Amino acid sequence: MQRSMILAFTTLLVAIASTRQAARGAEAYWPGWLGPNRNGWVEYFTPPAPWPKQLKKAWQVKVGTGYGSPLVAGNRVYLHARQDPDEVVWALELQTGKVRWRKGTPTPFKMGGGGERHGKGPKASPVLADGRVFTLGITGVLSAWDTVTGTLLWRADYGARYKMRQPYWGAATSPIVDGDRVIAHLGTEGDGHLVALQVETGKEAWSLKTAGPCYSSPLLLDIHGIRQVIDWNHEVLAGVESASGRLLWSYPFPHKGHDQNMPTPAYHEGRILLGGENRGVHSLLPQLHNGTWTVKKEWSQEQVALDMSTAVINGDGLYGFSHYGKGRLFCLDPGTGKLLWQGPARTGQNVMFLSIPGHVLALTNHGEVQVIAADRDKSRKVASYTVAADATWAPPVLLADGLLVKDKEMLTRWRF
Repeated sequence: MQRSMILAFTTLLVAIASTRQAARGAEAYWPGWLGPNRNGWVEYFTPPAPWPKQLKKAWQVKVGTGYGSPLVAGNRVYLHARQDPDEVVWALELQTGKVRWRKGTPTPFKMGGGGERHGKGPKASPVLADGRVFTLGITGVLSAWDTVTGTLLWRADYGARYKMRQPYWGAATSPIVDGDRVIAHLGTEGDGHLVALQVETGKEAWSLKTAGPCYSSPLLLDIHGIRQVIDWNHEVLAGVESASGRLLWSYPFPHKGHDQNMPTPAYHEGRILLGGENRGVHSLLPQLHNGTWTVKKEWSQEQVALDMSTAVINGDGLYGFSHYGKGRLFCLDPGTGKLLWQGPARTGQNVMFLSIPGHVLALTNHGEVQVIAADRDKSRKVASYTVAADATWAPPVLLADGLLVKDKEMLTRWRF
């Protein structure tokens, strides 16, 4: 019996140690806009039960203005921001906030009329890959930086191709990496190029002439066995073969007047869910028959519309923020387009979403994180936290034990 008790106790200790090791191994990895798959899903996070009543501030660093997402890999946080007159790339320690390196580049810029309150950027989120952090500045310059030293490895400036260097309110489309290529839409509102550059050298792999870049960011999807970049520009939503830059299909969805193309589309079970300012939400189904691509519109939902906020999928619901009613959270059925519920009006001007098991996190532009139940039947707020005193337009990053939040000038780590 004694030997059995010792064996059982030893087994228990091993199980506890394994659990702790697994918890340590579930490190945050957030390489770009909306995470590894650009869908807002936080794979490594386990929701607490219950959610705490408040958060604890672990550290805070003044990093400058801008709307780019913080990036996380190992014990490093990377951020692209502005401390006038420079755009600045930061590398910080995740645990302490200690600055490992800081690199600044003079970047003069005058914001287009009507966008002054949003500042001079940068607006695009950087992206991590292959020991490099890639930044797209407000003037449309793509740069590659060494993640260890901060050394500038290469820089691509396509500004000479266009009458203007960037769209009216500055470059805001976030680059994306596919294998050994970093892909970005460069240009001005009139015309542009979707380009793929080698991550090591910045050498152009392919270039596709297109309409000008809008303020939306591309996706990478495998549709009918073909890897493609889903790119929404000022005129169309397009599918472009990632390996070659060949245009596969396009669907007209232009900006109209002041109704800009800004949210990143969502993807669910073969359908692309596209929403535009004052133009509802729509389900588009790319189809391939005998080598020919077509796009079928499955449904349109006109009761809600996406302005700047990107919606996310959680289970069998699409959760988003409509700018109608002075700002309202909503859930709709991605298969049918049926509007399932809307939250209270006047919630805010913008929301950044993350998706986790059973919940959706919504960071409003006035500094509140709401934890919303991923419930198709009703709107239900599970918890809420004040994480900033001023504007929070940059996407948050959810860690295993808390949050990274970038407000107007500060980057703060919060712990549960």
